Amino acid sequence: MLSLLSNYLLLAIEVGADLPGSNVIDRWLGEPIKAAILPTSIFLTNKKGFPVLSKVHQRLIFRLFKVTFTLEVSEMQSVTLVQFVISGSHHHSEKEFCSYLQYLEYLSQNRPPPNAYEMFAKGYEDYLQSPLQPLMDNLESQTYEVFEKDPVKYSQYQQAVYKCLLDRVPEEEKETNTQILMVLGAGRGPLVNASIRAAKQAERLIKVYAVEKNPNAVITLEGWRYEEWGSQVTVVSSDMREWNPPEKADIIVSELLGSFGDNELSPECLDGAQHFLKEGGVSIPGEYTSYLAPISSSKLYNEVRACREKAQFEMPYVVRLHNFHQLSNPLPCFIFQHPNKDPVIDNNRYCCLKYNIKLNTVLHGFAGYFQTVLYKDVTLSICPESHSPGMFSWFPILFPIKQPIPLKEGDTVCVRFWRCNNGKKVWYEWAVTSPICSAIHNPTGRSYTIGL
Repeated sequence: MLSLLSNYLLLAIEVGADLPGSNVIDRWLGEPIKAAILPTSIFLTNKKGFPVLSKVHQRLIFRLFKVTFTLEVSEMQSVTLVQFVISGSHHHSEKEFCSYLQYLEYLSQNRPPPNAYEMFAKGYEDYLQSPLQPLMDNLESQTYEVFEKDPVKYSQYQQAVYKCLLDRVPEEEKETNTQILMVLGAGRGPLVNASIRAAKQAERLIKVYAVEKNPNAVITLEGWRYEEWGSQVTVVSSDMREWNPPEKADIIVSELLGSFGDNELSPECLDGAQHFLKEGGVSIPGEYTSYLAPISSSKLYNEVRACREKAQFEMPYVVRLHNFHQLSNPLPCFIFQHPNKDPVIDNNRYCCLKYNIKLNTVLHGFAGYFQTVLYKDVTLSICPESHSPGMFSWFPILFPIKQPIPLKEGDTVCVRFWRCNNGKKVWYEWAVTSPICSAIHNPTGRSYTIGL
């Protein structure tokens, strides 16, 4: 059953008594579903004679409750939920179809509660955003405020600094050994506070330099220093790549990672600042890896197509992926380590990734994620399989392709990704080379670059 509305082909699915495998269900839940038809024949009868669904069907209904799509009518947008249609003859109670509707209402009221990530992301589902460029643009106070509310990220940073201090300062030196800690890109101070808490927890001494180029954020840092931190913290208003420090650091701490790990130019920033790290000094984070996975999502494809940019398919988007189907597990793409000990530092990268496809579907692009090792076993991740519970500072990144590619079960998707740098800007290029070849997207950074 199909309807055409606002450039979208919307679907109605009919739920049978025997459900297909999870791969098939995942595939269909990645489509813009407008309605779900529930035949009365799939309902069981409880002891009181009322209709109920099996546990397997309940799980499907709970997932359908989460499916939303946005309609545009007369330049106005409205978010619509899946509609449920009861079909067939009633055979469970004298109340005719009311008993089926009452049961669905019961399921709706007793659905599993959303987790912290889902609560934070509510309203952002499948909403395309341009990735931040904090080197070129000074972040607004509201942006800082959103990130500072993350309950997980800064506790993990605190744990990383805590373990690092314990490793670097023996118990017998805790009264005499003061570690020099530099927070690079201090923002409004959450990493400084996390580092100070870590030092108190470890009972170790630290001296902190808070380095920040955004003059608006520096004002907030000076307020913290005056009211809370005192002489323990020195606020430095400078680009970390241009600053000449009065002494070298034992530990440098930063939160320069984007949704794809390196897309906010953490490699270039930290490489430019590592000259003031002592021999044997530690960088937190010490390593980060980007990941890519092929996805199918006619919803997102149409969202990109509707963008007013001339080359909308040659740029990445930060997006809370919702109405989509991930076709294969993410594979590692680019890896960066700090401090960078390569004799010649080169942050250009190339990788070729291959994915096995297990069912008939359509390729619309690639989802990007990252995971990072802050220090030893202290990590952060936005990869679906290892996502740090409760963390919401990052949504995934989307790399679309211009032309959807039909896929058959058994196909191998081969994609090639490049990270390019000409000294003034960084950009990504990508192309599918199997089962058919696509165009190279964003060649020479003609449509999207990240300014250094």
